[in-house]
Amino acid sequence: MSEFELPRNLVRAVERNDDAGSARRTWMADLPLVVADLARGWSLELGRPFQPGGVASWVAPARNAAGDNLVLKVGWRHDEALHEADGLRAWDGAGAVRLLDSWVVGETSALLLACEPGTALSQGLQPREQDAVVAGLLHRLWIEPPVSHPFRSLQSMCDWWADEFDEKYAAADARGRRLDPGLARMGIELFRCLPGTAQHTVLLCTDLHPDNVLAARREPWLVIDPKPYVGDPTYDPLQHMLNFPDRLVADPAAFVRRMAGLLGLDAERLRNWLFARCVQESVDQPHLHSAVIELAQ
Repeated sequence: MSEFELPRNLVRAVERNDDAGSARRTWMADLPLVVADLARGWSLELGRPFQPGGVASWVAPARNAAGDNLVLKVGWRHDEALHEADGLRAWDGAGAVRLLDSWVVGETSALLLACEPGTALSQGLQPREQDAVVAGLLHRLWIEPPVSHPFRSLQSMCDWWADEFDEKYAAADARGRRLDPGLARMGIELFRCLPGTAQHTVLLCTDLHPDNVLAARREPWLVIDPKPYVGDPTYDPLQHMLNFPDRLVADPAAFVRRMAGLLGLDAERLRNWLFARCVQESVDQPHLHSAVIELAQ
């Protein structure tokens, strides 16, 4: 048990942010036993976890009794990733990694994935080529949600994040970290209102960016680590755009036109969504202030 290896990012996140006895700290301490139980139950031979890894999961290559190369993902169940398995099951490998089995007990969610990870899109192509790949994947992921689906609405996520923004904005140092109050109010009100004005809704990935797209054998590129919700498809390019802060700050309007064209979306609506999301992120990411000002014009 002393040889059990933890992802460095997970350890760092827990040490920085979690008090003794916190749910995530307890969950991390139990990982050796949980992973061993899963390996026995699914008859897996496990490799070392991928490093530096994420902040809420233990992920490692695995091989089953038939010799297939797989991936075991053992995650701490947190709100944003609540329905990852359901989303992967709904997409059934169309543009996303294929789910073979899943298991949920208490604070743990485990996924057995038919995946042999390759290079991340962020390392494999130039930025404009990454735009095209992400757009093509989103088109495939935007399906009608299954009947009696468990997915939460995009409205619920936006309301939650807007409440969080209000608290952060009120507590932030006005010198540099806070937007002009008028812009902040306009942006966060828009963030709350936009989900309810969508003309149609689809199953969303919500966290699709180039580090969550991997080269694969079955298809050129596959999505991993989705955080599914149901709502306005115009929301879904935003995380990809936020992952290019230099492009976003330099010319946000051009970036909007680029992604709207690739995705067949209304450019003005995407601009409104980007403005609202940049406001929502602005306390933690003050470099977005200039993009907020330009998008508001």
